[in-house]
Amino acid sequence: MTSPAPVRGRPLASDQDSREKLLDTATLLFSSQGIAATTVAAVARQAGVTAAMVHYYFKNRDQLIEAVVDERVSLFIRSIWEPISGDQPPEQMIMGLVDRMISTTEKMPWMPALWVREVLSDGGQLRERMVRRVPLAKLMLFADSIARSQQAGQLNPQLQPDLIFVSVIGLTMLPLAMARTLKDRPSLPIAHKLALMDKALLARHIKALLLHGLAMPGATLSDD
Repeated sequence: MTSPAPVRGRPLASDQDSREKLLDTATLLFSSQGIAATTVAAVARQAGVTAAMVHYYFKNRDQLIEAVVDERVSLFIRSIWEPISGDQPPEQMIMGLVDRMISTTEKMPWMPALWVREVLSDGGQLRERMVRRVPLAKLMLFADSIARSQQAGQLNPQLQPDLIFVSVIGLTMLPLAMARTLKDRPSLPIAHKLALMDKALLARHIKALLLHGLAMPGATLSDD
């Protein structure tokens, strides 16, 4: 008895597994060596398949990059922003961003290096793609909540609401990316500490810096 032919348009489970493996391979290579240096042939070689197999799932290299953004990087963005409603106290929203960013990079350890290399850096090939996927409505809810608390005298009026998330990214992604980059360079003074960085310690440091800055409790810093 012959097996029924597969329904057109519905890939077999093994086909889907192969596609997922190619996406995972491309994501890791993009993170470790950069998109510009990663060819379709390199993805195929690392995944143990032919370049023709990559083209079977992704028409061209650009389509592969778009798939990585839509099916890998966008998951990170959604996990960070979806809980934001604008109803939480600003401090809770900010601390939630920090916690989710750190916990999500535990599941996606390639994300910090990819973000720094391809989004933050000049010439990064994901920058424009990520701009198109920024959840502007959530970002506005976040910034508006900060601004309302400032007007109510609850937060430092010198803060720029729409720059706080940029600060969160810098304080979180850069140390995590450096930890991965420097783990094989133990001779650098900071390398050992970064390589062994405890995520809970990092979260505590970021929260203290964001909420209290460099001021001692009860003290004010001079503008000079």
